[in-house]
Amino acid sequence: MLDEYMAKVKARDPDQPEFHQAVEEVIESIIPVLERHPEYRQASIVERIVEPERMIQFRVPWVDDDGEVHVQRGMRIEFNSAIGPYKGGLRFHPSVNLSIIKFLGFEQIFKNSLTGTPIGGGKGGSDFDPKGKSDNEVMRFCQSFMSELFRHIDQDVDVPAGDIGVGGREIGYMFGQYKKLTRKYEGILTGKGLDWGGSLVRTEATGYGCTYFVDEMLKARGDSFEGKKCVVSGSGNVAIYTIQKIHQLGGTCIACSDSNGYIVDEEGLKLDTIRRLKEVERGRIKEYCDAHPNATFAPNWRDIWTVPCDVAMPSATQNEIDADSAQTLVNNGCKAVGEGANMPSTPDAAQIFVTNGVAYGPAKAANAGGVATSALEMSQNSMRMSWSFEEVDEKLHNIMINIHKQCVDAAERYGTPGNLINGANIAGFEKIARSMMAQGVV
Repeated sequence: MLDEYMAKVKARDPDQPEFHQAVEEVIESIIPVLERHPEYRQASIVERIVEPERMIQFRVPWVDDDGEVHVQRGMRIEFNSAIGPYKGGLRFHPSVNLSIIKFLGFEQIFKNSLTGTPIGGGKGGSDFDPKGKSDNEVMRFCQSFMSELFRHIDQDVDVPAGDIGVGGREIGYMFGQYKKLTRKYEGILTGKGLDWGGSLVRTEATGYGCTYFVDEMLKARGDSFEGKKCVVSGSGNVAIYTIQKIHQLGGTCIACSDSNGYIVDEEGLKLDTIRRLKEVERGRIKEYCDAHPNATFAPNWRDIWTVPCDVAMPSATQNEIDADSAQTLVNNGCKAVGEGANMPSTPDAAQIFVTNGVAYGPAKAANAGGVATSALEMSQNSMRMSWSFEEVDEKLHNIMINIHKQCVDAAERYGTPGNLINGANIAGFEKIARSMMAQGVV
């Protein structure tokens, strides 16, 4: 059955390896569901769910500070709206292409389903690189990008957010342009500033949520973060707040990275220094060693997984942990892996974790905290009110506890207890499939 479905996907989109990988992981997990529910096959639920409802691609011209005109490619994939308006981030990075945006959008369908909030799956972005650009250059690009995207989004249709390369600055520029073009002040983007419709905890949400999920996995084994040595890849938003929450829960994060390399501080990373370097100075992680001479720097960031640890939390990018890295983590005694990035482990790496009994939290479950809090931001915008940090954090914590429970329960119901890959895919799929069945062939 898996080969049958994958043959169709690859024949239709032969040059999209990241998308193929995401689809294969889901279909492999849900085959028992399809066997138990032949009505899903009869209604071609899988064939419909792997095909986006809408794909939009457009030109984004912009002018740099020297007056030179550049042309980027923008896109938005509105993948599935069975349980609510499309929801998913915008990524600005040179690597952005249709395969990556489709893989991210496809994952988003199931991730959003697991949150228990009424949001569908979508994703978008551009091959524009904000790094090294002035604020004015980023503003002009964002305004040009939104001048096309605004035609396709609405608070009840499609609500984008941030992702790699899209933070508060970029969200602000795009929101301002949307407001100018439409004359509407509405919750069309999430990740907004606190002064103009944003939600407390949204900045921390993905990192906090992933750490809460790993904490639930450890609790299920009678364990906790207390005294654990942790390694977190990346040093952006997700990584920073993962490190913060690890320390709050009693663990010690000893290593993190950026695209130039990784640092190790056996005494525990000093978060204030990392935040100054990455959030204020926009510097490189190797500069951490200037402030903390006992720390060490190595130039190949992928080698961060050779650092012995109890808990690994990949929070940088897709496929950053391959089979060799996974085996190294296992050999070094790693007990738990929580994915803060989207699909950061290759299929072979994930299988090694599962086979060796590592508590493994797949991305679509473990990093759902960001989009869950985006949904909470949407709710606050609709009600014209805001909740306190503690209220939002408590709601996020409860959502992550519930996601873990859904994954555990689904894995047990379909004969693979403890396999949270299967559990996440099955629990996310079942809700979508039921909704699609109820709404007919549309």
